[in-house]
Amino acid sequence: MLPDLPQTEIAIVEMTNAFRKENQLGEVKPNAALTAAARAFAHYLAKTGKFAHEADGREPSDRATEQGYRYCLLAENLALNLDSRGFESRQLASEAIEGWKESPGHRANMLQAGVTEIGVAVVEAPDKNPKYISVQLFGRPDSLKIKFSVENRTGSPVRYALGEEAHTLPARTIVTHTMCDASLLMFETAGTSMKFEIYNGDKFTARTGSGGSVEVKREAK
Repeated sequence: MLPDLPQTEIAIVEMTNAFRKENQLGEVKPNAALTAAARAFAHYLAKTGKFAHEADGREPSDRATEQGYRYCLLAENLALNLDSRGFESRQLASEAIEGWKESPGHRANMLQAGVTEIGVAVVEAPDKNPKYISVQLFGRPDSLKIKFSVENRTGSPVRYALGEEAHTLPARTIVTHTMCDASLLMFETAGTSMKFEIYNGDKFTARTGSGGSVEVKREAK
């Protein structure tokens, strides 16, 4: 029993998006350059018998760049499935997906919040039994970088956290952040936490409020 590989690839994208939806994440859309990079590497792995992310002496980012993909975020999953009984198309897709779900690193790639695009390739590898290699590439294009600023108009330092990173902004200072993956911006002032989702073009301004308290407002979006 041999699978229809184009249908297997479509099923992998569908199952990936279903998994992301289960985890309250947005869907990823197929991208031609990522698909081309995935396909070229899958054929290389099948031809050489190697199986590693750096099997060709390069990183996944190098292969995506070679296909013209300018990335902000990039991640790659690999799967190898073999069964003497063969596979149905959706069965092969499901086995690749379930294997990635059970691997912490691959699972994290599938659930990376910032990625927006995907490329998938499944090819048959030489073997006495039906054997298939799947390459899954996730990307966020460089054009979707998030740029925002934080300005401290108070007379004292202002502390805030961006994801897991802590920052201290001196008085009368402005700083601009450029990032690829959206994180929550959190200010701690006088025992009060203020949390903001970040969008490209945002400007957050800290001012001295009544009673000397610090107020933070989103100025632009």
